[in-house]
Amino acid sequence: MTAPSSAPAPGRGGRWIRQWDPEDETFWKQTGEKIARRNLLFSVLSEHIGFSVWTMWSVLVLFMGPQYGLTPADKFLLTSMVTLVGAVVRVPYTFAVALFGGRNWTVISAGLLLVPSIAAFVVMEPGTSFSTFLLVGLLAGVGGGNFASSMTNINAFFPLRKKGWALGLNAGGGNIGVPVIQLVTLAIIGAGGGPRVLLGIYIPLIVLAAGLAAWKMDNLENVRNDTGAAKDAARDAHTWIMSLLYIGTFGSFIGYSFAFGQVLTNQFGRTPLEAAYVTFIGPLLGSLIRPLGGRLADRYGGARITLANYVAMGAATAVLIFASMQKSLALFTGAFVVLFVLTGLGNGSTFKMIPGIFQAKAQAKGLTGEAAASYGRRLSGASMGLIGAVGALGGVGINLAFRQSFLSYGSGTGAFVAFLAYYGVCFAVTWAVYLRRTAARSGAGVAAEAKPQLTYAEV
Repeated sequence: MTAPSSAPAPGRGGRWIRQWDPEDETFWKQTGEKIARRNLLFSVLSEHIGFSVWTMWSVLVLFMGPQYGLTPADKFLLTSMVTLVGAVVRVPYTFAVALFGGRNWTVISAGLLLVPSIAAFVVMEPGTSFSTFLLVGLLAGVGGGNFASSMTNINAFFPLRKKGWALGLNAGGGNIGVPVIQLVTLAIIGAGGGPRVLLGIYIPLIVLAAGLAAWKMDNLENVRNDTGAAKDAARDAHTWIMSLLYIGTFGSFIGYSFAFGQVLTNQFGRTPLEAAYVTFIGPLLGSLIRPLGGRLADRYGGARITLANYVAMGAATAVLIFASMQKSLALFTGAFVVLFVLTGLGNGSTFKMIPGIFQAKAQAKGLTGEAAASYGRRLSGASMGLIGAVGALGGVGINLAFRQSFLSYGSGTGAFVAFLAYYGVCFAVTWAVYLRRTAARSGAGVAAEAKPQLTYAEV
């Protein structure tokens, strides 16, 4: 096995590694693991700040009192549109990794975060029109794209046996950007500061993340921009099945992250400071537990962990409905935090399933060794962008559901009933497609026929 070379490939500038085979255990132990871990670390940093910028409007709206002239419906619409842009840009961000290189695109995508941050710094004051806030908020959506490019890049660096842990750590480190910006906001509000102080903190951090990515990260030469992979992934039913499941986990996480503070202020009369004291707890715990979800999926199978997780999410949501109807703030807050934790756990288990599913399909096609690994990387990398984008759209749906629920009923109870029904659908789909024995025998578990190949229950 040839050791990786960071010398530029012919005709291409920057740090490019020409040979990369993480499935080869000798290569992995001697050289691959160290390089992969270094890229993971700085990928997490950039993605972390991207999440903070994407979700900054979830906390900026807490600063926007009556003097800003915005109704609760305006604020839910604003956060919904920010979430929508973050979901849409995930698709091109996925393929940008292969076009520009993982290191190069991390530098570019981190630098792009300066645009929404500086724009928000300029307009964040009373008297600014809602349409201006909406336009500037849409710019913040680029922060949501960093997740897709980061996950696609890190997926290529790690072997299948390590992907659950690596992808969970990468995503969890990024997700934690949500509670971090909420904690920073809490400190600023408590000190009597304004929104421009928050933005003034993040602008230099963005520059730092871009600089460190340029200095420490690498591009993989064997990751190519393959439009055929995108088409193949889009045609594969499992891409859309996993999108459905990821709406339930990550869509819930990001949607609740945007909405939690507003629900507390509108339904329970909490002040911005009182809301800020608790809104960070759920996203923080949900982010920290995501790597554990990946680790459990590595050990017990992503489908099994995902199925159990949806049962727990349904139970937590039922408690939320009861607490909302009883107007019990303590029970409501506690159940919401538990639900956040479960969304994080499910994020890790569902994303672990993706490379395993396509590896299982490769084995079912008779592919082995590097050919199977290459097939799995090709389709799982392409599908991650689509799944991540559709999953993030769940955050749009959650904020719109809350908006409509408050307009119709004056509380979020109606929205939670809809979420409970959706989790029930996700439970049924997970069981029917990936765990039901008859489905595996009839071909839904495409790798079940060839022992000792992977089955979908093991992915």
